[in-house]
Amino acid sequence: MNPEDLCKLVAMTMPFGKHKGIVLADLPCNYLNWFAREGFPKGEIGRLLALMQEIDHNGLRELLDPLRGRDGRA
Repeated sequence: MNPEDLCKLVAMTMPFGKHKGIVLADLPCNYLNWFAREGFPKGEIGRLLALMQEIDHNGLRELLDPLRGRDGRA
């Protein structure tokens, strides 16, 4: 895992779909699990979504909190 990827999870927003505009780290678990079942997109977004799904699946979302701004958002 690349530490820069963790920063991207709290900064990058979902570029398409039902949750367009939502920070990747804030995507709901059922959406991430849907991608895990159906297949992640190609490229960086797919790689980051897979990483976020793994973090969520293992109950580690709170590890991203120190990377967020003071208001709890990216």
